[in-house]
Amino acid sequence: MSENGVVVRPATVADLNGIVACSSALFAEDAGTHDLTLNLNWPAEHGLTRFSKALSDPDRLMLVADDGGRIVGHLTGTLFGPTTMRPVVVATLGSIYVRPTYRGRKVGVNLVEEFRAWARHHGAQYAGVTAYAGNEAAVRFYERNGFSMRSVVLETSL
Repeated sequence: MSENGVVVRPATVADLNGIVACSSALFAEDAGTHDLTLNLNWPAEHGLTRFSKALSDPDRLMLVADDGGRIVGHLTGTLFGPTTMRPVVVATLGSIYVRPTYRGRKVGVNLVEEFRAWARHHGAQYAGVTAYAGNEAAVRFYERNGFSMRSVVLETSL
């Protein structure tokens, strides 16, 4: 158990509804304000199927932050490589969300630490994450947790 009573652990089938709820909140809070091209209903429409498949995929990670049986956060990760172009294993942090009332209590830090440990255990030499440039709080969080800018994606409307 952590110092704040929230346990970070691998997700189980019993956690799927909580993960979908956290993913829905993430889409509404983050993508909903930073990316008008995303289907904000994706978690409700497709999340259960996608997250269910991820639980049995050895190259995917599904973590939850559990406060006495209530899922208050989640993290997803994926392993890629090696490939002939990039002959190393890279772990990508796909999504992370912590409910607002739990922020500032090291829940996100604990999720990222578990992700990094999982990535190292599976032979990853690098870890990456994508954040919206407009989400300055997320960028600061990732920088505090050891990530630094490596590339920039630029888009334009057509």
